[in-house]
Amino acid sequence: MMSEYTLQFSSSNKDNGNFKLLELPTDLCKVVESALEGSGCPSFVIKGQPGEDAVLCTTDKTYTVRSVVLSNSMVVVTPAPASETGDANVSVEIRDQISEVLELLPTVPKLHKLESLLRGHEYDEGDIDDMYDEDEGRPTKRRRYTYEDISNNMQASEDELMRGLRERRILTLNGELRPVTPAHLTAILEILLNTLVSLSLPHDAAPTDRLVDILVQDHDMRRDVATQVMSWFGSVADDAWEMDVEAVVKEVGLGILRLHKDDPIAEGEFLQQWRKAVGDTFESSVSLQLLLGNYLSEKSMMQDLVQLKYFPASALPIEPAARFSDLFLTRDRWKADDLTPFLADIAVDSKERDKLLLKHARALTDAEGVWYTARVKYNA
Repeated sequence: MMSEYTLQFSSSNKDNGNFKLLELPTDLCKVVESALEGSGCPSFVIKGQPGEDAVLCTTDKTYTVRSVVLSNSMVVVTPAPASETGDANVSVEIRDQISEVLELLPTVPKLHKLESLLRGHEYDEGDIDDMYDEDEGRPTKRRRYTYEDISNNMQASEDELMRGLRERRILTLNGELRPVTPAHLTAILEILLNTLVSLSLPHDAAPTDRLVDILVQDHDMRRDVATQVMSWFGSVADDAWEMDVEAVVKEVGLGILRLHKDDPIAEGEFLQQWRKAVGDTFESSVSLQLLLGNYLSEKSMMQDLVQLKYFPASALPIEPAARFSDLFLTRDRWKADDLTPFLADIAVDSKERDKLLLKHARALTDAEGVWYTARVKYNA
């Protein structure tokens, strides 16, 4: 026999609109269930400045918070006070009516504001204490940004933010976040490569302290700069640095490619310069595959040469519609293999990437393979 309850509306309107239903995806449900079974407590944070769409962040993932209207309204009820009914077990009070739920969808961390916040804070060779004006001899008014300042402004989980700072090569110096200039970073890596080769040190177990001492004493480098750069491009354990060869080779290649944003370079010449820069020991790791999403290749009709031009995905808009607009203004059609690397940073996975392609592009197939063209016409 089904239980029967007496419904009554709350005598106060103070609760109206105060209740929100949040639908948890499967992975978050498991986190909550695990916490209930154990002693841990999951951490969920809602982030977003006025004018921004809200996101929910866990310790390692970011979710877009989206409102979904329900076809049937629901009500929130609680047991009615015993003093009002005399029997709190059979009477419930309607506290609020709900016509929507909040849905969580995995999304990429929104770290694009890092560049604008830290612009003008770059760390370059020769910087010692640039918080002081060399001409006037007094402190500058440049604001310092700490990790806490950035964390409060970024719509990203802690793990994603830490990874984003690492991938964007942002140093922490005296508590301040400072991006290292690409040219200085390339110079540091080339010094490391040359040092490994000249001293016959193993790149998978190089003595960390010895390398850092050489950078400090022979190249006037700050110790904290040297150690952080080495941690970006490998792992350090028990005074041994295991270099990530592909990461180092890639960064050196990007350093050369950045010089050709407006002036394309022949592919063969570029590869030759790249191999020379990394040296004989590591030239076998040189591959254009490492630089996908950072260049455009065009075939020169006059010389029958393939030319490369620096064109990084990181400089494109973060919003998908604007990203596709820029891409199709650059080229009216793209090969599938050339286009997809420029979507990696705005799609959580290949499934979401394919949805973006379906929404913003048309697929055409010919003898050369799959091509994508714009669904709408863009005017330059």
